[in-house]
Amino acid sequence: MAFLRNKLRPFRAARYAGLAGLVVLAACLGYGQSHGQITNSCLDCHSTLPDPLGVSQEKFSQDIHAQKGLTCASCHGGDPTSDDADQAMSRKAGWKGKVDRRQIPQLCGSCHSNPAYIRQFNPSLRTDQLDQYRTSVHGKRFAAGDTKVAVCTDCHSVHDLRSPRDPRSTVNPVNVANTCARCHADTSYMKGYSIPTDQFAKYSISVHHEALAVRGDLSAPTCSTCHGNHGAAPPGVDKVQNVCSNCHAFQAQMYEKSTHKKAFEAASLPGCVVCHSNHGIRHPTDAMLGTGPDAACMRCHNPGDECDQARAGLLSSLRRLDDANKSADSILRVAESSGMEVSEARLGQDQARDSLTKARVTIHSFRTDLVDQDIQAGLKIAAQNLQAGKDAMVERNYRRLGFGISVIAIGIVLAGLRLYIKKIES
Repeated sequence: MAFLRNKLRPFRAARYAGLAGLVVLAACLGYGQSHGQITNSCLDCHSTLPDPLGVSQEKFSQDIHAQKGLTCASCHGGDPTSDDADQAMSRKAGWKGKVDRRQIPQLCGSCHSNPAYIRQFNPSLRTDQLDQYRTSVHGKRFAAGDTKVAVCTDCHSVHDLRSPRDPRSTVNPVNVANTCARCHADTSYMKGYSIPTDQFAKYSISVHHEALAVRGDLSAPTCSTCHGNHGAAPPGVDKVQNVCSNCHAFQAQMYEKSTHKKAFEAASLPGCVVCHSNHGIRHPTDAMLGTGPDAACMRCHNPGDECDQARAGLLSSLRRLDDANKSADSILRVAESSGMEVSEARLGQDQARDSLTKARVTIHSFRTDLVDQDIQAGLKIAAQNLQAGKDAMVERNYRRLGFGISVIAIGIVLAGLRLYIKKIES
């Protein structure tokens, strides 16, 4: 009997282990049903409704608020844990139903203006958005009773708010212009505000939009970069250059030295916008100093006057350096493809091109002496590199000549050897 019990002991252990596993599994399932799935009668109902009342579980699950643990009741009140519609939407439970548009900024601000509350979720998130909004054009008109202007939900969406870092977010840098265009490109909606509605169309062909949407440069300007976001306000004519200088610092420094600054301010002209426009900014070229359709200077100046002569001189200097760089680049490229060592000169051309770039930036000072410093520095480097290229080509030709003579000499020797061998054989 003892022998039999010893044989059956492993089977009993396996049976008890299996029973224990079933008990644990049952306990886990019971826990998941009681704790893992929280009843949300709001979604149970609204997931079956059409837009604009429809809110699917998938849509709400991607909302930043839902991901932080907030529920429908956080904004709408009520008791989403109750399956009884009367109790779930009880006024005693604080149910609001549809939030009045006039209450939206204050409702959002009740959390987002509370540092102690917001710190639980994102310590780095600013809590002055509502105060900023109240100082903006949108906020001021809203306070005056204009409910057509943008409120929080117009820009951030409602039940599917996403982090600005999410490419699908309405306030992701790539999508900001489209979000603003919902109102500002709608002529019927903007009727009565006396502001243009072609900003988005112009921005879509701008160098800024190309950098952001085409090249994927998230640092490139979009609407909120220049106009702000919660404290949105047009920059005003006397502040345009300050807005542009946030990115174009060197151009702004040169502009401060320019006579145009005083002239534009005296005439109440908006600085940078006079030459570059605002929303439809194209890539600047030397042609802006010319006299053709892209000319900027001749919009204000008269042909033949002192400023026109200075313009022509600046354009000539830029073209001279540009041509010098092209000549040096061309001969160095040929020399390099021929196997000549011109890496030092090729590297030096980077400095020559930098001088041209600096000169184009210094143009904003409209001082020929400052521009000429950059031009002369670039011309000197380009001339040295051009000479290096020419020397390399002379060396290449000399080597080719020597190689040709060597081949001929070798050919003569081989021919002589062949004749000599034939003579011996005969």
